[in-house]
Amino acid sequence: MSESIDPSRAPGAFDDVFAANDAYAAQFALEGLKPLAARGLALVTCMDSRIEPLDMLGLKPGDAKILRNAGARVTDDTLRTLVLAVYLLGVDRVLVLPHTRCKMASVENDDVVHDLIQEEYGVDTRSLEFHTNSDQLGALRHDLERIRHHPLLPAGLPVAGAIYDVESGRVNPVDL
Repeated sequence: MSESIDPSRAPGAFDDVFAANDAYAAQFALEGLKPLAARGLALVTCMDSRIEPLDMLGLKPGDAKILRNAGARVTDDTLRTLVLAVYLLGVDRVLVLPHTRCKMASVENDDVVHDLIQEEYGVDTRSLEFHTNSDQLGALRHDLERIRHHPLLPAGLPVAGAIYDVESGRVNPVDL
């Protein structure tokens, strides 16, 4: 059975992040940064908090458009965003970068996740597609092909795949 959130806890639930933003805004140095990807890169990576996209690729704010989701999967929404990024935001190359020890690549299929959430929390998630796949390289190959063959993306758009190792910090290119 799912537990409901105690509304008395909600009012202060974000005080820490808003306080941190006050400090950030006091030192803010990105005013005037253009919305284009200065280095022409779109990065599709996972939402995992062990990934620091700018630092790990030698980027700085404004260099790339970063798209994050569970498992670094190329979903319809990712493709929609890439179309916008290519035509309106200066993107001229795409790197798809899943990572080692990813929860989304540790289960056979979505049914496992649906069942786990149902059993643990009593929430039926079957209306969602989680895009889980225990064959991480196969999933990456599929996702790269979705980008390479999308009818609204330019033919010849450079697209590459790599795996980020969460234990070493290394990005290992994958030739697919």
